[in-house]
Amino acid sequence: MRLQDKVAIVTGGGSGIGRGISLRLAADGATVVVADLDLDAADRVAAEIADLSGRATGVQVDVRKQDSVQAMVDATVDTYDGIDILVNNAGVGKIIPFFETTEADWDFMFDVNCKGVLFCSQAVAKVMIEQGRGGKIVNLASQAGRRGEALVLAYCASKACVISMTQSMALALAEHKINVNAVAPGIVDTPFWEEVDRQFATLLNMEIGEPKRTFTQSIPLGRIEQPEDVAGAVAFLASSDADYITQQCLNVDGGNWPS
Repeated sequence: MRLQDKVAIVTGGGSGIGRGISLRLAADGATVVVADLDLDAADRVAAEIADLSGRATGVQVDVRKQDSVQAMVDATVDTYDGIDILVNNAGVGKIIPFFETTEADWDFMFDVNCKGVLFCSQAVAKVMIEQGRGGKIVNLASQAGRRGEALVLAYCASKACVISMTQSMALALAEHKINVNAVAPGIVDTPFWEEVDRQFATLLNMEIGEPKRTFTQSIPLGRIEQPEDVAGAVAFLASSDADYITQQCLNVDGGNWPS
């Protein structure tokens, strides 16, 4: 198993894409700290991993708060003696018309999607540098970060920020042999996208489910993305197979966006 003896933190690991990533990293041999604002959800995923003979712990974290992030990192080091992989998956999004986007909406998305990436990466990178054996950081961007969308301004901007942060972090940490990359999923079949579908349906005067079906029809590979599709790309970037890859954002969207 290519992640044998590695310790990984997955933020937002209690559901959706984060759950898929946590299960995949564990299947590849990693010990996984499933970190989520919802501790019960994190514990359930950790229990799933344990039932599959993996090793995992659920931890509560609010990625917007540096003290909460530091507590997560300290607990991981205390329990497992180090950190090799960080997956910055925690994220939020809202579908909001341009003129209805408020300061509170903007701050909420940037606090979780961008500050969370910064705070978690800073805290974990310090541990990786002290260990002296490098490490892997994988950020969750989005196809929304590749382009603007009329009803998704703040979310698109926050995910474009994640892509830019990935590039800057990779350059800052390259001398320490810490690889920093991102993946940009498309339309993923998760509870998050069920909520996105409802929001689009309300704003576009569609039936619930119609936006999701319509958007899925545009995917060249002909099906909606699954969390496992994202998890496979993350597992690759977290492994030694990606030792010579850094500063990249890999589209994992079924060919939905070309660059």
